[in-house]
Amino acid sequence: MRRFVSYKKPIIEPPVEKVSPRSARLDVILPFLVVTLIWGSTWIVIRDQLSVVPPSWSVSYRFIVAGVVILAWGAMRGDSLRLDVRGWMFAVLLGLAQFVLNFNFVYRAEQHITSGVVAIVYALLLVPNAVLARVFLGQLMGRQLLIGSAVAMAGVALLFVHEARLSDAGPEAAMLGIGIALLGVLSASVANVMQATNRAKAYPMAATLGWAMLSGAAIDAAFAWATVGPPVIEMRWSYIAGTLYLGVLGSALAFTIYFQLIRTIGPAKAAYTSVLIPVIAMLLSTLYEGYRWSALAAAGAVLVLVGLVLALKARRPNR
Repeated sequence: MRRFVSYKKPIIEPPVEKVSPRSARLDVILPFLVVTLIWGSTWIVIRDQLSVVPPSWSVSYRFIVAGVVILAWGAMRGDSLRLDVRGWMFAVLLGLAQFVLNFNFVYRAEQHITSGVVAIVYALLLVPNAVLARVFLGQLMGRQLLIGSAVAMAGVALLFVHEARLSDAGPEAAMLGIGIALLGVLSASVANVMQATNRAKAYPMAATLGWAMLSGAAIDAAFAWATVGPPVIEMRWSYIAGTLYLGVLGSALAFTIYFQLIRTIGPAKAAYTSVLIPVIAMLLSTLYEGYRWSALAAAGAVLVLVGLVLALKARRPNR
């Protein structure tokens, strides 16, 4: 009897192509830069709003404008603006965390410390974002992202020391302002991680974000009326223009792009916008407010940029 021996051809696997991390691609880098540039400019605008109108009313006006713009944009796109009970609960909680607590803390922090210091405190958003993403989403930070974060935080520390030296506020006012800003950071981080959940992805972005902003504006208005009285508005042209800028560009456009970034690259990497924003704010202050750079500030800015590049090039930041 003949025995037939079958021979299998060796399987030749194609060469593995090196795929760049998604966060290093142009479709992520461009919106990342847009958000950073917009929010880097909002600190100066917010500072101008703190004169006649109480902060809670300014926050309410801002998100009335933003919510209407986003819902109108969603309607023009043909998106459904309806939410079920769970969707409404999610939108209200998101509005409370992001558009009530976060921004009321921001506006009040700027009453005690400079906008530059507030922007630097918000650069710490990277830390709670990474921790909460690990706890609630199971996302791990890769080694390169950790290294980039450490480098960037060192740069933020130098910027903070520089700003603290120049601050005219006394130590008590400075500590109060920093404490208020840190509460805002925690509120923003909760909202960031909420946007990365499956619940958020189950609803159209325009519907969720638009109703979250309007519900947040309603809570802001109720709080303002209860604490400082009826609505107050300043008919100064820069206040009106600033409210429109903060509502349309600083909120409707920027938050739509930012929350999409969170869903794409995760809360930890998306939080790097807050790390770069102080540098942008200082550059704009150089152009419009005569801000002068020191060696300490320049070194901090360089470290922030180096850390940003390292983090965004990390291949497996979240698993």
